[in-house]
Amino acid sequence: MTRSLSRRELLALGLILLTAATLRIVGAGYGLPYPLLNPDEANIVPRAWRIGHFQALDPGWYDYPSLLMYLVAPVQAFAASPSYGAARVVAVVLGLAGVAAAWWLGRRAYGPAAGLIAAAAVAVATVHVAYSRMAVTDVAVTLGISVALALALADRLEWAGLAMGLAASAKYPGVVVALPLLVAGWGQWRRLIAAGGIAVAVFVLTSPFVVIHFGAAWDDLARVQRLARAGWLGFENDDATPLAFAERLWDALGPFLLVAVAGLVVALVRRSRTDFVLVSFVLVYSLYLLPIEAHFDRYVLPLVPVLGVFGGLIRPLRPVAAVLLVVPLVWAVGDARELTRTDTRVHAAAWLDAHVPPQALLAADPATLPLAHRRIVRLELPGPGRPSDPRRNLAALHAAGVRWLLVSGAVTDRVLAARREYPVESAFYDALARRRPAYELQPGHGLAGPWVRVYRL
Repeated sequence: MTRSLSRRELLALGLILLTAATLRIVGAGYGLPYPLLNPDEANIVPRAWRIGHFQALDPGWYDYPSLLMYLVAPVQAFAASPSYGAARVVAVVLGLAGVAAAWWLGRRAYGPAAGLIAAAAVAVATVHVAYSRMAVTDVAVTLGISVALALALADRLEWAGLAMGLAASAKYPGVVVALPLLVAGWGQWRRLIAAGGIAVAVFVLTSPFVVIHFGAAWDDLARVQRLARAGWLGFENDDATPLAFAERLWDALGPFLLVAVAGLVVALVRRSRTDFVLVSFVLVYSLYLLPIEAHFDRYVLPLVPVLGVFGGLIRPLRPVAAVLLVVPLVWAVGDARELTRTDTRVHAAAWLDAHVPPQALLAADPATLPLAHRRIVRLELPGPGRPSDPRRNLAALHAAGVRWLLVSGAVTDRVLAARREYPVESAFYDALARRRPAYELQPGHGLAGPWVRVYRL
């Protein structure tokens, strides 16, 4: 599609971007100065801070490739300590770029109206809004995939290879865009080889230490994939993987998903070059998701822009699609409103500082507080197939010199919801429930987040 931009289209796109920015900025300061929106921020931002201060250009951690850390590093250069707020500014910018990329992809695929519907879908999709506030990799890889698909449809295969390299350097699964790139350039073998070479070169340039320390990186990647296939705490009672991820997509897009699926069916029947490229991505990415038992909502993010495009494919249904996007918009507004409250764990941090001596040994569950300035025993996160942490025992903690224990509903509630899988951990939390906490805080009355309890042993 090469139609020139009209004033009406630019105005509509501007309104969509303004809505997207508002949804993402509201709540971006949640939990600060702690990384309470997503624990992965604690893996990425401190390493970006060290890179920005030239203390260690090698992240030394390869669960994810390095591109996002390098993007966040410049804003960390001006901070005396790792700044999660500054990192989230980068996240919001990447999120807005993702909305624009969805518009470009839809416009290139099926025209201006489809572009605006795709942009609107990404702008209000709850999962995209949520992760656009977090300094984590998922929105960045989605942006790279959207750009690569748009360039492939425009027959700019070499540039699509560059975007593919950036997508894979944001998060390893970005490499799956290679299949739609192959479909788009079928028969143009020299250009495809060039595109592949560019993708590899860009990945090496933006995640060089993944290549230099390939063995360690492969071990980290294999471990992450093994854990994802085994499952994760909180998903034990989920439906089968296809249904679980379909539910995540519904939670992201609401009834708009039905129109998107109708567009996907039309594309499967019609089978134009554009249809083949976009459908091939949906199929290959869905196959990638099939073995995964850890049904995190962020895993469906790369599908959202393409489904947004399919939502604008059927011309008579475009007004219906636009109206149905009000549903995820309302959900996203509700999520943003919740994030304007103070997290319970921030209050807990203040209580600890006031009542627990700095030299006291403190045990804490994951997803509570970083507490880097304290002597801390961090308990392991339970999960399917993982051994029980022997320290999750009151007598053992006391014998080790632990005198304070910090727990929250973020782990406890999920363990107790799957008692059969976690008998040792459930017994530990049951024993705690029979004790009176030294401090307890529940969400509500202006507070958000999980309940928090501090016990004195």
